[in-house]
Amino acid sequence: MNLSGSNQFLCLPLSGKEGSVGILQLEFPPDEGWMADKSDGPGASRERLAVTVAGQLEHSVASLKLRETLRDQSIRDPLTGLYNRRFMVESLERELLRASRNGQRLSVLFVDLDHFKRFNDNFGHEAGDYVLRTMAGVFQDFFRGNDLICRYGGEEFAILLPDCAPRDAAARADGLRDRARSTPLNHGANRLTPVTLSIGVAAFPESAATADGLLRVADECLYRSKANGRDVTTVAQAIGVTQ
Repeated sequence: MNLSGSNQFLCLPLSGKEGSVGILQLEFPPDEGWMADKSDGPGASRERLAVTVAGQLEHSVASLKLRETLRDQSIRDPLTGLYNRRFMVESLERELLRASRNGQRLSVLFVDLDHFKRFNDNFGHEAGDYVLRTMAGVFQDFFRGNDLICRYGGEEFAILLPDCAPRDAAARADGLRDRARSTPLNHGANRLTPVTLSIGVAAFPESAATADGLLRVADECLYRSKANGRDVTTVAQAIGVTQ
C-alpha cells in the first residue's frame, strides 16, 4: 500500500496455475479514516473488496487462457507447431476473397519431403519426427510473417503466400529447396542425409479461381515434380504446367 501523495493505492498480485498473470492496482481518493481502524475501518473494507475483485479477475484470466489454449490446439499440428490442414483451408478461402477484392495475386505451395520414409525405416520414428520439426523451423525462418505455413498431412506441407505472383513464388520455392538441402540434420549419434523438397506452385488468378482449384492444381504440380526426379519446383501457369 502506498500512502504518498493525495491518493492511496492498493496493489494485489493476480496468480494462476502457471504463476503470476498480472497485478491489480486500485486507486482511492484521500480519506482521513483510511488507516484509522485497520480492522473495521474503510481501509479494511476496501482491502476486502480488492481481494474479491482480484479473485474474480484471476478466474476470468484463467478462463481466457484456457479458451486460447483450446483454440490453439484446434488449429495447430501438435508435432510441428504449424497450422493444421483445417485452418489452412479456412484461411485460403479468406485470403482468396481478400486477393480478389484488392486485385492481388495469391500463390500456394505444396511441399513434400523427398524419400521421407527412409528416416523412419533406417533410424526410427523419433528421427522422422525430428526431421519434420526441423523442417518446420526452416520454413518458419524462411518465409515472411504474413505467409501461412501448414502441415497438410504426413510429410506434406502447404504454404500460402499472399500478394505473391507465380514467378516470385517459384523463386521462393527454389530458395526454400536450397535452404532445406543445406540444413544439417543430427539426431543423437546419427548424422542424417540432407532433405530435398519437391514443390508444386499454383497461383490466383493465373492457375485457378477457387480454393479447391488452387489446391488441386498445386497438388498436380507437386506430383509432377516427384515424377520428374524430385528436388524440383513445378509451376502451374494459365496456359498449363511448366517446370
